[in-house]
Amino acid sequence: MSIYQNIIQSLKEHKKLLAILIDPEKVDLQHIPQLVPQIKKSPATHIFVGGSTFEGKNLDNLIAGLKSHCDLPILLFPGGFQQISAQADGILFLSLLSGRNPDYLIEHQVKSVPYLEQTQLEVIPTGYLLIESGKETAVARVSQTQPLSRENIDYVCQTAKAGEYLGKKLIYLEAGSGAELAIPLEMIRKVKATLSIPLIVGGGIRSKKAIDEAFSAGADMVVIGTAFENDNTFFNV
Repeated sequence: MSIYQNIIQSLKEHKKLLAILIDPEKVDLQHIPQLVPQIKKSPATHIFVGGSTFEGKNLDNLIAGLKSHCDLPILLFPGGFQQISAQADGILFLSLLSGRNPDYLIEHQVKSVPYLEQTQLEVIPTGYLLIESGKETAVARVSQTQPLSRENIDYVCQTAKAGEYLGKKLIYLEAGSGAELAIPLEMIRKVKATLSIPLIVGGGIRSKKAIDEAFSAGADMVVIGTAFENDNTFFNV
């Protein structure tokens, strides 16, 4: 079963998914043997690897190291076409639908094709929506785009649905790394009600309670990054 089919099956069975986002700029290869046991102790179902400013150095070695210690599916979460590694299991083929910078709507995707065709990566088209989170995030800065207003939920719903109509297989609501504010629960509820494809929610989630609230609001997968980076024992009882 493919990674995407597994996500769909989990959705049908009402199973919630949790991804831990690893920023290659913040993880040293030497720390993987200590990091992976904490991931295994967590409820994580997937590992995402990527970052807004990462230039791709040692990405193959990092993912190979993770895979040697852990059997969770590893998906690339690229900030640009340089962040492609055949060592991963798949890639979220992101298009920044919230912005109007053509580089992140299509140009990076075009440039990635020669690299992707040399791999066996499962490519999962993903509509990526950056939502206002109380501060400028790395995604906004690097992409030179403005996030969608957290107050204009109807427009976010329309953007998400447009992504589905365009053929995206996932919609990702992102507050951004280190966001002060997580995605509003009402936004999650309304976007989920609009879609017939899985919804991923990430950014600004700093507690188990916040994870549960995002799930209850309708997120099919929740992503945590900074909270786990700051405390690898985040899920320990």
